[in-house]
Amino acid sequence: MQKAIHGITVAHFLETYRDKLKLEVVTGEAGLHRLIREGSINRPSLALTGFFKYFANKRIQVLGAAEMTYLKTLSQKKQIEIFQGMVERHIPCLILTRNYNPTHPLLVVAQEMNLPLLRTPMITMNFVNLATLCIDNEFAPSATEHATTLDIKGVGVMLRGTSGVGKSECALALIERGHSLVADDLTVIKLLDERELMATSRPLNRGWMECRGIGIINIAEMFGVKSIRLEKRIDLVVSLQEWTPEVVEERTGLEENYYEMLGLKVPHIELYVRPGRDMARLVEVAALTQALKKMGHDPAKDFNDRLISFMARQSAGKVLPLKPIDREEHPLGS
Repeated sequence: MQKAIHGITVAHFLETYRDKLKLEVVTGEAGLHRLIREGSINRPSLALTGFFKYFANKRIQVLGAAEMTYLKTLSQKKQIEIFQGMVERHIPCLILTRNYNPTHPLLVVAQEMNLPLLRTPMITMNFVNLATLCIDNEFAPSATEHATTLDIKGVGVMLRGTSGVGKSECALALIERGHSLVADDLTVIKLLDERELMATSRPLNRGWMECRGIGIINIAEMFGVKSIRLEKRIDLVVSLQEWTPEVVEERTGLEENYYEMLGLKVPHIELYVRPGRDMARLVEVAALTQALKKMGHDPAKDFNDRLISFMARQSAGKVLPLKPIDREEHPLGS
């Protein structure tokens, strides 16, 4: 299920990032219901001159050293006119960096028109960079998947499968081996910068897991705080399927399959569940194989190249010993 964000309130932004951005409210508490409708930050330099064409009024407005210095060159009447024009265009809020005190006209307009006026001690460049990351996270396209996600040796693995196939049991075995749980049963996914998928869990059930026959267990209490990861990039999707005699399983790994989420394709493999198979071990090996591929070492392709080379020499009548695997080139193969 995909969800689009059309706006967040200033109150939500303030509550969520108050400590991270060191924000405090100067005035305008009555206007905290205003909506931030674009996921970016704007420094209204041209707007302060009275030029409002192409004014990014849907964004958070930030005044730094340059803007505050310029305001001192304007009369109080001109400042009131400018700030009233900005507020009439429905800006969500205005933030002063470097702990600047608002000019008297700005304070008057903010109080009269219920404009949230905030302040931070951060320098402007640092604030804009950090605030952009925060607001981008809020506006990122999101979706939910009926899946369990783990961090396996730095590889984000999302386990899919029908209810009762054994996702939680497999995840529990992986946690016992020292890996970390990100989300159990329901994974919240966000698309960041249109280039990576970040997985997390809902705050209510973070660190908890349902095991059929046992019930709800607290992972952090049982295995320690290191067994919980707040969020992780999704690098691999593993679908657990019930095995049947008709199933044709992948034998070489040469064929690349992908699972699409929020417009991005993620490497995808299918593992079939049947008695006697150590599913946790198979998922762990799949994650390590994916790590090798990201480093430029594809085991299936490497073996296929060796096989083709051997066959070429054999057909030429020169059957020579195969070149041994270079352990320096394949550090995880030792």
